[in-house]
Amino acid sequence: MRVALALPLEDERRLTGSAEHYGHTVVAARSGGDELAVSLGQQQVDLAVVAATPAHLTASLVEAADLLGVRMLVVADDADARRHARRLGILDVADGPPEWTLLDPTAAPRDGAGAPDAEPTLLGAREQPGLVIAVWGPHGAPGRTSIAIALAAALAASGLRVVLADADTHAASVAPALGLLDEAPGFAAACRLAGIGGLDGVQFERIAVPHRSATGVRVLSGIGRASRWPELGEERVAAVLEAARAHFAVVVVDVAASLEQHDEAAEGGPHRNAAGLAALRAADRVLAIAAADAVGIARFLRARDELGELVDADRIVTVVNKVRSSVLGLDPGGQVRQTLGRFGGITDTVLIPWDPAAFDAALLAARALTEAAPRSAATAAVRELAQRLVPHPEAARARRRRGRRIA
Repeated sequence: MRVALALPLEDERRLTGSAEHYGHTVVAARSGGDELAVSLGQQQVDLAVVAATPAHLTASLVEAADLLGVRMLVVADDADARRHARRLGILDVADGPPEWTLLDPTAAPRDGAGAPDAEPTLLGAREQPGLVIAVWGPHGAPGRTSIAIALAAALAASGLRVVLADADTHAASVAPALGLLDEAPGFAAACRLAGIGGLDGVQFERIAVPHRSATGVRVLSGIGRASRWPELGEERVAAVLEAARAHFAVVVVDVAASLEQHDEAAEGGPHRNAAGLAALRAADRVLAIAAADAVGIARFLRARDELGELVDADRIVTVVNKVRSSVLGLDPGGQVRQTLGRFGGITDTVLIPWDPAAFDAALLAARALTEAAPRSAATAAVRELAQRLVPHPEAARARRRRGRRIA
């Protein structure tokens, strides 16, 4: 492996001297992170080993590594170093001192020296792969994030192990909606770990933050700054979702509206919408969210044609949110179905009634709609949607248990 180093001089000399014994080649060693950031663009580098200090781990180095697809192993010797790494959005920090064995806990030098055992997995692997549900909708705030959060909570409440991932590279909003800090985005950290093949149950336990709700939903928060989109590369996102299938029954992914594929993507360069496109391609089900008004339906019908070029029609579930008579007149649900059937050939539609008081209560409490307003008609519709998407035996058993308690 071709490795670059940004470490204190003593560590740099030690790793450079032992690199050959572990099958690695040090192609660049710089005293500062900004200097290494420049070098990454000039040489072919597979991995950068970086000390988590302000001098070595810099914002320019993080951005350069993500933009060029260079994996990073960040090593921290103390709590201050870890805090510095978290400020730059890096959660997957290894304990110092830097050693080649950190790249692979089972690795051994070519002279036969031993290596420490790997950590045990906290989240056990599932016998059957989990279901990936992507939540998408066109521009215009149709309610993608609110529905994604409510759906994840409804599925978790039925007894399933659920993770909610925010893969929106334009305006990530799951964390603020749930009252979580997004200074160290968990989804970006998962992408970094997936890039070095280190995303397992132990890491999901660490970076997928459990929400304070009673349902047990875990959250992979999104990027706090839109400029960090290069961290969510297509291959990384696909690897995260594949790894999540092995540890969760359901993976709910909130993605951005844009489906545009830029020219640089065709040339092999970075692509801002790659995260969303990767999630849509990997998803077993895609919830296509429309807003129930004249503008929202028109936008949805145009954008759904683009979605159909990426996703097979049998994987798409059309959900119309904010259904109300105040903008559609009598029988708003019937009018929505008639319009979608006539102009989009869509015959199976899920309707979510508009209940602004319930949605406001959810935002005020930083909880899912299903918890903040359990008796809302919108909540009932989301629960029915959850059962339709995942008619899981665990969910059925949980409902029977609730029914016995109520009786």
